[in-house]
Amino acid sequence: MRDMSRRRVLQAAALTTAAAGLGSSTAADATVRPFRIDTHHHAVPPAMRKWAVEQGLLPAEGGPRWGQWSLSETLRTMRRNQIALGVASAPVPSQAFRNRALAVSGTRIINEDLADLAREHPARFGFFAYLPLLHVDVALQEAAYALDVLKADGVLLMTNDGTRYLGDKAFDPLFAELDRRRAVIFTHPGSLPGSDFAVPGMDDWIADFMLDTTRAAFNLVASGTMDRHPRISVILSHAGGFLPYIGGRIEHAGRTGRGPSPAAFRRAVRRFYYDTAAPPSPYATPTLLAAAGAGQLLYGTDWAQTTAPEVAQTTRGLERDPALNDRMRDAIYQGNALRLMPTLARRLRPARPAPASAPVPA
Repeated sequence: MRDMSRRRVLQAAALTTAAAGLGSSTAADATVRPFRIDTHHHAVPPAMRKWAVEQGLLPAEGGPRWGQWSLSETLRTMRRNQIALGVASAPVPSQAFRNRALAVSGTRIINEDLADLAREHPARFGFFAYLPLLHVDVALQEAAYALDVLKADGVLLMTNDGTRYLGDKAFDPLFAELDRRRAVIFTHPGSLPGSDFAVPGMDDWIADFMLDTTRAAFNLVASGTMDRHPRISVILSHAGGFLPYIGGRIEHAGRTGRGPSPAAFRRAVRRFYYDTAAPPSPYATPTLLAAAGAGQLLYGTDWAQTTAPEVAQTTRGLERDPALNDRMRDAIYQGNALRLMPTLARRLRPARPAPASAPVPA
């Protein structure tokens, strides 16, 4: 086995420290600058939380851990895992915005609060602007405001609106505009639409979210949305759900006239981006590398939906994954995100060193 690089030794030491629950003022933290870019990074700043409580989306006290988001805890977790920048997002279920007036006001509050977070901490946060699927006209207006005025790094689209997935023709005007803007689209799953059945002991995020992402990706390909809009870039959460793993089955469906053509599927699967917030290591990494290539993988943690120890576990898994080499890891941690979203480079401190690696070919 070849010797680990000095940087890898320091990274491993920092991650070991994080796992032990120690503070961030360690020798490793002092020596290794934060360098990872977290593209699956949730935030609920104060104005957003206040609005969510007023609308009954969050309780005034207690509730889910992500709803009790803390800037100090977030920055501490980022330091411990050498995360230089988080691209913040707020995946509110589409059904929360059935009322059009609420969609207008709520979406604006979410996006302005995330923009304020990025403005107040310009070297630590970017953001994906939320677009409400149930009101395409509102989504179009908000996309223009968020991208032109608030300077969002991309947009967040939920995978479905409760009855329709992203490839539905109702969303064609939105995708046409995002294609014109060459926008980056971060997709986020939710509960499966039209089903109240739950597997006892299995929360919906364990498997249903993965299927929801797979359905959305399949729908984007089968509807022709991906081919009609070649300038959009689509990030699939949680390592793409089941999509890469069932690629052979999807191609079989295409060959027998019951799915998109195998060629269309292959084009899309190598064009989608996939974050590591599943986490994929070590189970899914070989399939992802074979299907899409390391150049399409992005570091993601799912903070603050998940806990600080799990952020460290995800990162340790990537560091130890035998399917990855140092060049691949550098691309996943930073290089691919900077190539996909050049705006992120302008958010980082000028004093930061240049990326350690070139993009990894697909």
